[in-house]
Amino acid sequence: MIRIGIGYDVHKLVEGRDLIIGGINIPHYLGLDGHSDADVLLHAISDALLGSLALGDIGKHFPDTDEKYKGADSLELLKNVFGLISDRGWKVVNVDSVIICQKPKLRDYIDDMRKNIAKALETDVENISVKATTEEKLGFTGDEKGISSQAVVLIEK
Repeated sequence: MIRIGIGYDVHKLVEGRDLIIGGINIPHYLGLDGHSDADVLLHAISDALLGSLALGDIGKHFPDTDEKYKGADSLELLKNVFGLISDRGWKVVNVDSVIICQKPKLRDYIDDMRKNIAKALETDVENISVKATTEEKLGFTGDEKGISSQAVVLIEK
C-alpha cells in the first residue's frame, strides 16, 4: 500500500534571526520569522508526511501558542512527525521538495540539507530531492520578503 502527501510552508524574512533551511544555518543578513526556528523546508516536508496519513498539519501537532515549541529545532519536529508515520507501520519511499527564494543562493547547502532530511526520516539520501529556485524577482519571494517551500512525499506500508 502507498500514500502520497503534499506540503507547503512560507515564512517572512526579517532582521535579527538566523536563516535555517533544511537544518542548515545559512549565512545571510536576514532570517526567517516564526515561533520555531522557522525552517520552511522541513515544515513543508512535515506537513506532506502528516497529510499522507490525514493526520493534520504541524500547527495541530506543534502549535505556535505552546511555549515549549518556541525556538524549536525543526529537525527534531520532523523526527517526531516521522515517528507518527513509522509507528503506524509506514516508511518513506521518497521526498521531492523545492525551496523558493531570490537570495541567498542555496546550491552549496543542498547536499547537507538532503543528508539531514534522510537521517531524520531514516532513509537513504538518494530518496531525498531538494531543489531551489527563484521567482525571477516576482512576488513576495522575488522581492526578498519571504521564502516558501513545497514538498511531496510517497510513503509505503
